Amino acid sequence: MKNLISVIVVIAALAFGALKYANSFVELDENANAKWSQVLNQYKRRADLVPNLVETVKGYAAHEQKVFEDVTNARSKSMQVSVDASSLSDEAKIKEFMAAQNSLGSALGRLMAVSENYPELKANQNFLSLQSQLEGTENRISVARRDYIDAVKEYNVAIRSFPGKFIVSIFYPEMKLKQGIEVSDEEMKNPKVSFDK
Repeated sequence: MKNLISVIVVIAALAFGALKYANSFVELDENANAKWSQVLNQYKRRADLVPNLVETVKGYAAHEQKVFEDVTNARSKSMQVSVDASSLSDEAKIKEFMAAQNSLGSALGRLMAVSENYPELKANQNFLSLQSQLEGTENRISVARRDYIDAVKEYNVAIRSFPGKFIVSIFYPEMKLKQGIEVSDEEMKNPKVSFDK
């Protein structure tokens, strides 16, 4: 009788441990989804700041119309492409989203470079505030992307390794590998500004 109770206790402990381990995949999935939401939140914050920044710079640099159009178009495109948590395993969708965000980042870089040529703009309090907010947003985007990359790595390793691969295939067949964020060649380039006509 004593041995039977010991066996039941051991089996119950193993079953509890297995269930806890199986549920950890849900936590990893939700963590990666939450990190992606934070990435989207920071991109949205940047997109919301762009119109104010453009209008402020426009007042000083009226003849730089192409730069303003590029920023406005890039912002518009970045707002049209969205990726929700259910699309995080779709590589093409992630690449399209990141291309739109990279285009906006590049256009903003050109706008900031143009602004450097206007001394009275650089002293304008509204511009300085917007520039500071935009810089802070870019830093937040970087941190959010890093956190998402770490969460995706942890999630992908868990569902690809043993015994996680088998547990996921049995209990969570809908779980797929999530796509990370890659840095494009365009994103690595410094913005170029030319005042040649």
